[in-house]
Amino acid sequence: MKGASPRRVVRSSLPAAIVCAVQLIGSLFAPGKCWSAPRPGAADEQPGPYHLLKKVALGGEGFWDYLICDSAARRLYISRGTHVMVVDADSYNVMGDIPGTEGVHGIALAPEFGRGFTSNGRANTVTIFDLKSLKTLGTAPTGNGPDAILYDPASKRVFTFDGRGNTATGIDAATGSIVGTVALGGKPEFAVSDGQGSLYDNLEDKSELVRIDSKTLQVTARWPLAPCESPSGLAMDTAHRRLFAGCHNRMMAVVDADTGKVIATPPIGQGVDANAFDPGTQRAFSSNGDGTLTIVKEDAPDKFTVEADVATQRGARTMARDLATHRIFLVTAEFGPAPAPTPAQPRPRPAMVPGTFTLLVVGP
Repeated sequence: MKGASPRRVVRSSLPAAIVCAVQLIGSLFAPGKCWSAPRPGAADEQPGPYHLLKKVALGGEGFWDYLICDSAARRLYISRGTHVMVVDADSYNVMGDIPGTEGVHGIALAPEFGRGFTSNGRANTVTIFDLKSLKTLGTAPTGNGPDAILYDPASKRVFTFDGRGNTATGIDAATGSIVGTVALGGKPEFAVSDGQGSLYDNLEDKSELVRIDSKTLQVTARWPLAPCESPSGLAMDTAHRRLFAGCHNRMMAVVDADTGKVIATPPIGQGVDANAFDPGTQRAFSSNGDGTLTIVKEDAPDKFTVEADVATQRGARTMARDLATHRIFLVTAEFGPAPAPTPAQPRPRPAMVPGTFTLLVVGP
């Protein structure tokens, strides 16, 4: 964490002239010119209450995408390309594995049915597994390229958000049967449920947010997220009806979930892929591929303070929150040099150094 400085407070749509005037008045007591918010990761960032607690080498094969924590059962599920690694959320020991999930991106949990679901991006399927034994119970077909996945308790359905098909697929969580498909009109990324029958999903290529009725399978609203560009991660404060969208132009768009209005845009690190919100601490999080975790405090529904940019490790771009301990789990690895580009792979990934896949634990 970095040395102390004034907190960065982001309020809803204050004109620049008013902000500057307030800062100039403050300069009567602390002489200096009208200042602008420092960039994420700046050296004078004020320390927040969170810091890196532990690094645990997990090893194993495969890249990664989403991870999710079952706070009640104390399990952490981590997607690894062709399988899902299951880790004890307290000891950090590997306790199981779910194989046969080709191109897996995400994991959704439906504890009331004792079932979990994975979105298998290359197979265009969902794998259904037993939450206790981790044994596979069956599969269900999806749209093209299922990526994000969530369980909606209001409709008792699991939804995949199909990146290549520009659709969402609804699945009955109890039976595994397909209930319908929603045309989204753009490339979906992360999605959240408000628990009351509405789903929200970022359209990365349109810089839009869509609202979906989880029972009728209809898009009920479509909102532009400007000035946010290419939104990826999405989280929600369901009590205050606030959405937190991670944008690739280094901002977190805070959105009113009922009107679609962008309320604030606190700055974040580079390369965001996931967002989270902890109702117990009233903090929103942005995990950034540049090796930072931006923490935004919700002081009030329309007032947000960038509390800290916690140093994590480069590549730690996705995360899961543990509601029981208020800890954040992230994963990354060490990488070698990228191979030479080819016509088939014009932007090849660097190879992961064997045995370096690591779990990062951040907390108060």
